[in-house]
Amino acid sequence: MDVTVEDSATKGVRYLCDNGITRIPPRYVFSLSDRAQLAPAVRKPNVQLPVVDVGQLLSPDRASVLETLDRACKEYGFFQVVNHDVDGEAIRRMIDVGKRFFELPFEERERYMTTDVRSAVRYGTSFNQTKDRVFCWRDFLKVTCHPHDGVLPHWPSSPADLREEAASYAKHVKSLFLVVMAAVLESLGVGTSALDEFDAGSQLMVLNCYPACPEPDLTLGMPPHSDYGFLTFVLQDEVEGLQVLRGDEWITVDPVPNAFVVNVGDHRQSRLSVASLHSLPFDSVVRPSPELVDDENPRMYVDTDFAAFLDYMSSCEPQRKNFVESRKLTHLP
Repeated sequence: MDVTVEDSATKGVRYLCDNGITRIPPRYVFSLSDRAQLAPAVRKPNVQLPVVDVGQLLSPDRASVLETLDRACKEYGFFQVVNHDVDGEAIRRMIDVGKRFFELPFEERERYMTTDVRSAVRYGTSFNQTKDRVFCWRDFLKVTCHPHDGVLPHWPSSPADLREEAASYAKHVKSLFLVVMAAVLESLGVGTSALDEFDAGSQLMVLNCYPACPEPDLTLGMPPHSDYGFLTFVLQDEVEGLQVLRGDEWITVDPVPNAFVVNVGDHRQSRLSVASLHSLPFDSVVRPSPELVDDENPRMYVDTDFAAFLDYMSSCEPQRKNFVESRKLTHLP
């Protein structure tokens, strides 16, 4: 079947692969300076991020775990969470049902396709397909998990077990988020009174599909970006591909079975990941905690909210840290 230019812009990369393309469409080709360095001669060893053992938070070693967490947030902006209480079988089922969703006929997936970034359920492609000049080799399904009133019936009805498995998984990850968030607040020396607001806050789950690409050296699954919100819990399948920026260097993260890669907010094999993004309620205004602001540590950013982020994302092509930079107070050097 011939794939049209319009198909390449609207139907996503899974559709392209299912129709047997052997070369990627021109709109997916990144400039040389933006492509990944895949040659073995320049490839650097994978890295294992700082590891936070949740079980140790309840042990006499809690202080040591908090130190690891503090260093990870400051030096990496990422860490891995292990020894948590999210059941390994629940993780396996979530990865499995996610893969089966993207294996559905395009006509079934298309039912949830929209360019409305505020939609509670959204299937799409690339990063911001209405604004991207160059498309990313990625399809995604986003579902609002919290607040969940009236949302669940709008989640995909196929596969038949998707709603049940995704809802159960989201509930487990939300509980883990609150445990880790309490530890983050403690490591900052900030009181845990904010936890109630986080408990009532937003949770968005994103299933990312990166199909096997015929020319992986010409494109990217995702551009450099920062996530909105406070913490994002990323569950990877067994295929590596996640990279994080430390200093000026991109490093590949080794997938660890049943571990979560946690992101502090702001290939030739098919790969799938499940991201659970957690933040305050959508209508909350984000500002620094009073305990963290003084003459030596002044405010650096304008108070903001989720609506401002969505407006920015729908009007500009995202660039690395662009939104965060746009919120900087202008009087700063």
